[in-house]
Amino acid sequence: MKAWEANIRKVVPYVPGDQPKGDHLIKLNTNENPYPPAPGVARALQELDYDRFRKYPDPAVTDLVHTLADYYGAGDDQVFVGVGSDDVIAMAFLTFFNSGKPILFPDVSYSFYKVWADLFRIPYETPMLDDEFHIRPEDYARENGGVIFPNPNAPTGCLLPLEAVENIIQHNQDVVVVVDEAYIDFGGTSALKLTEKYENLLVVQTFSKSRSMAGMRIGYAIGHRDLIRAMNDVKYSYNSYTMNLPSIVLGVEAVKDDGYFRETLDKIVKTRERAKVRLRELGFTFPDSMANFIFASHERVPAEKIFQALKEQQIYVRYFRQPRLDNYLRITIGTDEEMEELFAFLEQFLKQEEQESAQ
Repeated sequence: MKAWEANIRKVVPYVPGDQPKGDHLIKLNTNENPYPPAPGVARALQELDYDRFRKYPDPAVTDLVHTLADYYGAGDDQVFVGVGSDDVIAMAFLTFFNSGKPILFPDVSYSFYKVWADLFRIPYETPMLDDEFHIRPEDYARENGGVIFPNPNAPTGCLLPLEAVENIIQHNQDVVVVVDEAYIDFGGTSALKLTEKYENLLVVQTFSKSRSMAGMRIGYAIGHRDLIRAMNDVKYSYNSYTMNLPSIVLGVEAVKDDGYFRETLDKIVKTRERAKVRLRELGFTFPDSMANFIFASHERVPAEKIFQALKEQQIYVRYFRQPRLDNYLRITIGTDEEMEELFAFLEQFLKQEEQESAQ
C-alpha cells in the first residue's frame, strides 16, 4: 500500500437502484412517481429565462422556503431546503449527531443511514424490527446520541402510528430525533404537528416521491428555528449554493398545485390497494404497506429468481441481497397499466414454475 493511501477515508458506499435505459421497460425499482409533475411545473419550465443561469441562485432558497412554510403553516425560519432529502439528512447527521454516543436507527431501514454514520465517524446501534418488520418504540428508550427512522419505513412500508412516534420522542428529549417522512403522503399522519410541541424534533420530507420530481432533487426539513439555524450554519460552512435555480422555481410551482398533488396521491393509493389483492392471489405475502411500494415475498419461488425473470422481461423491481431481506422484492407502485403487465408476467411465470416443480 502506498503511504498516502493510509489517509484515504474508506467507506462502503450506498448502492442506488438501477437506472435502466430504454423505451420499452417498466421501472418499478426506485419508488419514483409514475405520473408527471403538476402542470404548473411544465409552464414554469417553458417560461424560465435561461439568461438567469449565468448568475448564482439564491443561497437562502427564499422563494421555496417561504412557499413550503406557508403550505405547512410554519415560519420561514422553521424550514431547511436541500438537494433531495439525502442532502437534508446528511446535513442533519453532521449537525446533530456529535455526542460520541451511538445514534439509533432500525436494523432494517434506509441503508444510507449506515453509510453516513460511517462516513462521518458517528457510532451507531441498530435495534431489530420485530418479526413482522415493525419498529418497537421501547427499543429507543435508552441512552443514545440521537435517533432517526423512516416512517413509513423503507424498504418494508410499515407505518408507525403517530402516538408511537411521539412515544419515541418523549423518551429522547435530550437528543435530536429525526423522522424521515419520504413516504408519509401515501398513508398515515405526519409528525409535523409534533414540531410545535418538541423542540428536538426534525421532520424530513422530499419532492422525489409524492410530488413527482425525483429528477430535480428537492428535499426539506421542518423543525424548531434553533435546529434550522444550526443546519444552515453547517450548510454555509460546506456549500452555500446547494439548490439550483430551476429546482427553486419549479419546486414552488409543484407546491402551489395542491389539487393535482392530491389527485395523483389518490390514484397511487388506489392502485396500491388493488395490487395488494392481486399479489396475495399470486401467492405473495407482505407487510401492510402505507408507502408507494410493496415489500413482497413469494410462498414458493425465491425472490432472486423472480427478480431475474422480471429483469429479462425489462420489468425492474428492487432486490436486496442482505440478511432478513434476501427473499423479498420491493415493488414500486406504477400506473394501472404497468401493474397489469407485471401481474400478467408473474401469473405466467409462477404457473410455469409450479408445473416444473411438480414434474
